[in-house]
Amino acid sequence: MMSINPIVLLFALLCTLLSPFSIGQSTIIHEQKSLYQDIVVFEHQDFRCLSFTAKKGERVQTCEYQDPQDKRIYFPYVRMTLAGLLFNPKPERILIIGLGGGSVPSALAELYPESHMDIVEIDPVVSQIAERYFYFQPSHNTRVHTGDARVYIKRAGLKGQKYDFILLDAFNGEYIPEHLMTREFLMETKQLLSSSGVLVANTFSTSKLYDHESATYRSVFGEFYNFKIPQESGNRVILSMLIPLPNQQALQQQAEALTSALQPFAIEIENYPSLMTLEADWDEQARLLTDQFSPANLLK
Repeated sequence: MMSINPIVLLFALLCTLLSPFSIGQSTIIHEQKSLYQDIVVFEHQDFRCLSFTAKKGERVQTCEYQDPQDKRIYFPYVRMTLAGLLFNPKPERILIIGLGGGSVPSALAELYPESHMDIVEIDPVVSQIAERYFYFQPSHNTRVHTGDARVYIKRAGLKGQKYDFILLDAFNGEYIPEHLMTREFLMETKQLLSSSGVLVANTFSTSKLYDHESATYRSVFGEFYNFKIPQESGNRVILSMLIPLPNQQALQQQAEALTSALQPFAIEIENYPSLMTLEADWDEQARLLTDQFSPANLLK
Protein backbone atom coordinates (compact mmCIF):
# COMPACT_ATOMS: atom_id res chain seq x y z
CA MET A 1 0.00 0.00 0.00
CA MET A 2 1.31 3.46 -0.88
CA SER A 3 2.16 5.55 2.20
CA ILE A 4 0.93 9.13 2.45
CA ASN A 5 3.08 11.88 3.91
CA PRO A 6 1.00 13.36 6.77
CA ILE A 7 2.24 16.87 5.96
CA VAL A 8 1.01 16.52 2.39
CA LEU A 9 -2.32 15.22 3.66
CA LEU A 10 -2.56 18.19 5.99
CA PHE A 11 -1.84 20.53 3.12
CA ALA A 12 -4.58 18.96 1.02
CA LEU A 13 -7.07 19.44 3.83
CA LEU A 14 -5.90 22.99 4.38
CA CYS A 15 -6.39 23.93 0.77
CA THR A 16 -9.98 22.72 0.83
CA LEU A 17 -10.64 24.92 3.85
CA LEU A 18 -8.79 28.06 2.85
CA SER A 19 -10.98 29.50 0.10
CA PRO A 20 -10.27 30.60 -2.58
CA PHE A 21 -7.10 28.51 -2.71
CA SER A 22 -7.10 25.03 -4.27
CA ILE A 23 -4.55 22.24 -4.02
CA GLY A 24 -4.13 22.01 -7.78
CA GLN A 25 -2.85 25.57 -7.98
CA SER A 26 -0.76 25.73 -4.78
CA THR A 27 2.86 24.81 -4.13
CA ILE A 28 4.49 23.86 -0.84
CA ILE A 29 7.79 25.69 -0.53
CA HIS A 30 8.69 24.74 3.04
CA GLU A 31 7.54 22.22 5.65
CA GLN A 32 9.02 21.69 9.07
CA LYS A 33 8.22 20.16 12.44
CA SER A 34 9.06 22.28 15.46
CA LEU A 35 8.75 21.36 19.11
CA TYR A 36 5.26 22.86 19.12
CA GLN A 37 3.62 22.25 15.75
CA ASP A 38 3.89 21.26 12.12
CA ILE A 39 4.57 24.26 9.91
CA VAL A 40 3.81 24.55 6.19
CA VAL A 41 4.60 27.48 3.91
CA PHE A 42 2.87 27.42 0.54
CA GLU A 43 2.26 29.68 -2.43
CA HIS A 44 -0.89 30.25 -4.44
CA GLN A 45 -1.00 32.79 -7.26
CA ASP A 46 0.09 36.10 -5.68
CA PHE A 47 0.00 34.83 -2.10
CA ARG A 48 2.40 33.14 0.28
CA CYS A 49 0.76 31.48 3.27
CA LEU A 50 1.76 30.03 6.62
CA SER A 51 -0.10 27.15 8.26
CA PHE A 52 0.31 25.90 11.82
CA THR A 53 -1.01 22.53 12.95
CA ALA A 54 -0.91 21.24 16.52
CA LYS A 55 -1.88 17.93 18.11
CA LYS A 56 -5.57 17.83 17.22
CA GLY A 57 -5.17 19.01 13.63
CA GLU A 58 -6.71 22.46 13.97
CA ARG A 59 -5.17 25.08 11.71
CA VAL A 60 -4.29 28.74 11.91
CA GLN A 61 -3.32 30.49 8.70
CA THR A 62 -1.76 33.78 7.69
CA CYS A 63 -1.15 34.95 4.14
CA GLU A 64 0.77 37.79 2.55
CA TYR A 65 1.21 39.02 -0.98
CA GLN A 66 4.45 37.75 -2.52
CA ASP A 67 5.39 41.17 -3.86
CA PRO A 68 7.31 42.83 -0.99
CA GLN A 69 6.08 46.21 -2.25
CA ASP A 70 2.47 45.13 -1.75
CA LYS A 71 1.69 46.07 1.85
CA ARG A 72 -1.93 44.94 1.88
CA ILE A 73 -2.83 42.69 4.82
CA TYR A 74 -4.84 39.79 3.45
CA PHE A 75 -7.01 38.52 6.30
CA PRO A 76 -9.69 40.77 7.88
CA TYR A 77 -9.00 39.50 11.40
CA VAL A 78 -5.36 40.57 11.12
CA ARG A 79 -6.38 44.03 9.93
CA MET A 80 -8.83 44.26 12.82
CA THR A 81 -6.05 44.20 15.41
CA LEU A 82 -4.79 47.58 14.22
CA ALA A 83 -8.04 49.10 15.47
CA GLY A 84 -6.04 49.68 18.63
CA LEU A 85 -4.53 52.72 16.91
CA LEU A 86 -7.91 54.45 17.28
CA PHE A 87 -7.27 54.52 21.02
CA ASN A 88 -3.57 55.42 20.94
CA PRO A 89 -2.53 56.69 17.49
CA LYS A 90 1.11 57.35 18.42
CA PRO A 91 2.41 54.41 20.47
CA GLU A 92 6.04 54.80 21.47
CA ARG A 93 6.37 51.37 23.10
CA ILE A 94 4.62 48.33 21.62
CA LEU A 95 4.31 44.75 22.92
CA ILE A 96 3.07 41.94 20.67
CA ILE A 97 2.41 38.43 21.97
CA GLY A 98 2.64 35.98 19.05
CA LEU A 99 4.55 36.64 15.82
CA GLY A 100 3.00 34.44 13.11
CA GLY A 101 4.14 35.70 9.72
CA GLY A 102 4.88 39.13 11.15
CA SER A 103 2.20 41.10 9.25
CA VAL A 104 1.19 43.31 12.16
CA PRO A 105 4.73 43.97 13.49
CA SER A 106 5.88 44.84 9.97
CA ALA A 107 3.01 47.27 9.49
CA LEU A 108 3.59 48.92 12.86
CA ALA A 109 7.34 49.17 12.23
CA GLU A 110 6.64 51.03 8.99
CA LEU A 111 4.04 53.29 10.54
CA TYR A 112 6.15 54.06 13.61
CA PRO A 113 9.83 53.54 12.73
CA GLU A 114 11.02 55.33 15.87
CA SER A 115 8.86 53.31 18.25
CA HIS A 116 10.28 50.47 20.34
CA MET A 117 8.64 47.09 19.73
CA ASP A 118 8.99 43.88 21.75
CA ILE A 119 7.60 40.69 20.21
CA VAL A 120 7.28 37.48 22.22
CA GLU A 121 7.18 34.20 20.25
CA ILE A 122 7.57 30.83 21.93
CA ASP A 123 8.56 28.93 18.77
CA PRO A 124 11.98 29.90 17.35
CA VAL A 125 11.12 28.16 14.07
CA VAL A 126 8.23 30.59 13.53
CA SER A 127 10.61 33.52 13.91
CA GLN A 128 13.01 32.02 11.39
CA ILE A 129 10.24 31.39 8.86
CA ALA A 130 8.78 34.90 9.29
CA GLU A 131 12.17 36.36 8.39
CA ARG A 132 12.91 33.95 5.56
CA TYR A 133 9.56 33.82 3.79
CA PHE A 134 7.42 36.77 4.96
CA TYR A 135 9.74 39.80 4.80
CA PHE A 136 9.72 40.30 8.57
CA GLN A 137 12.91 42.04 9.69
CA PRO A 138 13.88 42.68 13.32
CA SER A 139 15.82 45.91 13.87
CA HIS A 140 17.41 47.93 16.65
CA ASN A 141 13.88 49.08 17.54
CA THR A 142 12.12 45.75 16.92
CA ARG A 143 13.21 42.81 19.06
CA VAL A 144 11.93 39.24 19.10
CA HIS A 145 12.09 37.47 22.45
CA THR A 146 11.93 33.68 22.24
CA GLY A 147 10.04 32.25 25.19
CA ASP A 148 6.73 31.92 26.98
CA ALA A 149 4.64 35.09 27.05
CA ARG A 150 3.47 34.57 30.62
CA VAL A 151 7.06 34.50 31.83
CA TYR A 152 8.01 37.55 29.76
CA ILE A 153 5.07 39.60 31.02
CA LYS A 154 5.71 38.68 34.64
CA ARG A 155 9.36 39.72 34.33
CA ALA A 156 8.45 42.92 32.49
CA GLY A 157 6.08 43.78 35.31
CA LEU A 158 8.79 43.26 37.92
CA LYS A 159 11.02 45.64 35.92
CA GLY A 160 8.28 48.27 35.80
CA GLN A 161 8.08 48.28 32.00
CA LYS A 162 5.12 50.05 30.37
CA TYR A 163 3.64 49.84 26.87
CA ASP A 164 1.33 52.10 24.88
CA PHE A 165 0.00 49.28 22.66
CA ILE A 166 -0.26 45.66 23.78
CA LEU A 167 -1.52 43.03 21.33
CA LEU A 168 -2.41 39.55 22.58
CA ASP A 169 -2.34 37.36 19.47
CA ALA A 170 -0.96 33.99 20.57
CA PHE A 171 -2.46 30.70 19.35
CA ASN A 172 -1.30 27.13 19.80
CA GLY A 173 -3.11 25.58 16.82
CA GLU A 174 -6.18 24.77 18.91
CA TYR A 175 -7.00 28.03 20.65
CA ILE A 176 -5.30 30.65 22.76
CA PRO A 177 -2.93 28.91 25.21
CA GLU A 178 -4.99 28.51 28.37
CA HIS A 179 -2.45 30.14 30.69
CA LEU A 180 -2.74 33.29 28.55
CA MET A 181 -6.49 33.58 29.13
CA THR A 182 -6.82 33.61 32.89
CA ARG A 183 -7.68 36.46 35.22
CA GLU A 184 -4.24 36.23 36.78
CA PHE A 185 -2.53 36.62 33.41
CA LEU A 186 -4.72 39.55 32.42
CA MET A 187 -3.96 41.27 35.74
CA GLU A 188 -0.24 40.88 35.03
CA THR A 189 -0.74 42.26 31.51
CA LYS A 190 -2.80 45.19 32.77
CA GLN A 191 0.14 46.29 34.92
CA LEU A 192 2.20 46.81 31.75
CA LEU A 193 -0.20 49.36 30.23
CA SER A 194 0.94 52.97 30.21
CA SER A 195 -1.51 55.63 31.39
CA SER A 196 -2.80 56.05 27.81
CA GLY A 197 -2.05 52.51 26.65
CA VAL A 198 -4.49 50.24 24.82
CA LEU A 199 -4.93 46.50 25.26
CA VAL A 200 -5.89 44.66 22.04
CA ALA A 201 -6.85 40.98 22.28
CA ASN A 202 -7.53 38.89 19.18
CA THR A 203 -9.96 36.12 20.15
CA PHE A 204 -12.93 34.23 18.68
CA SER A 205 -16.62 35.11 18.61
CA THR A 206 -17.80 31.52 18.06
CA SER A 207 -15.94 29.74 20.87
CA LYS A 208 -17.49 27.77 23.73
CA LEU A 209 -15.32 29.99 25.91
CA TYR A 210 -16.93 33.23 24.71
CA ASP A 211 -19.00 33.92 27.82
CA HIS A 212 -16.23 32.94 30.23
CA GLU A 213 -13.60 34.85 28.29
CA SER A 214 -15.73 38.00 28.08
CA ALA A 215 -16.62 37.90 31.77
CA THR A 216 -12.95 37.46 32.65
CA TYR A 217 -11.86 40.48 30.60
CA ARG A 218 -14.67 42.56 32.14
CA SER A 219 -13.57 41.56 35.65
CA VAL A 220 -10.02 42.80 34.97
CA PHE A 221 -10.44 45.79 32.65
CA GLY A 222 -13.99 46.85 33.34
CA GLU A 223 -15.77 48.22 30.27
CA PHE A 224 -14.29 47.24 26.91
CA TYR A 225 -15.15 47.59 23.25
CA ASN A 226 -16.20 44.39 21.51
CA PHE A 227 -15.25 44.61 17.82
CA LYS A 228 -16.64 42.19 15.23
CA ILE A 229 -17.02 42.32 11.46
CA PRO A 230 -20.22 40.41 10.58
CA GLN A 231 -19.79 37.60 8.03
CA GLU A 232 -16.06 38.31 7.66
CA SER A 233 -14.59 35.89 10.18
CA GLY A 234 -15.21 34.14 13.47
CA ASN A 235 -12.84 36.50 15.22
CA ARG A 236 -13.52 39.37 17.55
CA VAL A 237 -11.14 41.93 19.01
CA ILE A 238 -11.34 43.19 22.58
CA LEU A 239 -10.11 46.75 23.17
CA SER A 240 -9.64 48.34 26.56
CA MET A 241 -7.64 50.99 28.43
CA LEU A 242 -6.90 52.08 31.98
CA ILE A 243 -8.58 55.44 31.36
CA PRO A 244 -12.22 55.97 30.31
CA LEU A 245 -12.78 54.72 26.78
CA PRO A 246 -13.35 57.25 23.98
CA ASN A 247 -16.90 57.51 22.67
CA GLN A 248 -17.99 56.64 19.15
CA GLN A 249 -17.64 60.22 17.93
CA ALA A 250 -14.04 60.46 19.14
CA LEU A 251 -13.22 57.10 17.58
CA GLN A 252 -14.69 58.19 14.25
CA GLN A 253 -12.67 61.41 14.28
CA GLN A 254 -9.51 59.45 14.97
CA ALA A 255 -10.39 56.99 12.20
CA GLU A 256 -10.62 59.82 9.69
CA ALA A 257 -7.18 61.05 10.78
CA LEU A 258 -5.67 57.57 10.29
CA THR A 259 -7.38 56.65 7.02
CA SER A 260 -4.63 57.82 4.68
CA ALA A 261 -1.78 56.19 6.64
CA LEU A 262 -3.55 52.82 6.87
CA GLN A 263 -4.87 52.70 3.30
CA PRO A 264 -1.74 50.94 1.89
CA PHE A 265 -2.43 48.05 4.28
CA ALA A 266 -6.04 47.66 3.04
CA ILE A 267 -7.33 48.69 6.46
CA GLU A 268 -10.68 50.47 6.14
CA ILE A 269 -10.32 52.04 9.56
CA GLU A 270 -13.14 54.51 8.88
CA ASN A 271 -15.61 51.60 9.05
CA TYR A 272 -14.38 50.20 12.35
CA PRO A 273 -15.95 52.48 15.02
CA SER A 274 -19.51 51.64 13.99
CA LEU A 275 -18.73 47.94 14.45
CA MET A 276 -17.59 48.37 18.06
CA THR A 277 -19.95 48.08 21.00
CA LEU A 278 -19.75 48.38 24.76
CA GLU A 279 -22.87 46.27 25.26
CA ALA A 280 -22.49 42.85 26.85
CA ASP A 281 -23.68 40.04 24.56
CA TRP A 282 -22.51 37.27 26.91
CA ASP A 283 -23.67 35.67 30.14
CA GLU A 284 -22.37 38.14 32.70
CA GLN A 285 -22.63 35.49 35.41
CA ALA A 286 -20.29 33.11 33.57
CA ARG A 287 -17.51 31.67 35.68
CA LEU A 288 -14.21 33.50 35.36
CA LEU A 289 -11.20 31.79 33.82
CA THR A 290 -8.45 31.42 36.43
CA ASP A 291 -5.23 29.51 36.89
CA GLN A 292 -7.28 27.01 38.92
CA PHE A 293 -10.21 26.80 36.47
CA SER A 294 -8.75 25.42 33.26
CA PRO A 295 -10.34 26.62 30.00
CA ALA A 296 -9.27 23.33 28.41
CA ASN A 297 -12.04 21.61 30.35
CA LEU A 298 -14.62 23.58 28.38
CA LEU A 299 -13.22 22.58 25.00
CA LYS A 300 -13.54 18.81 25.47
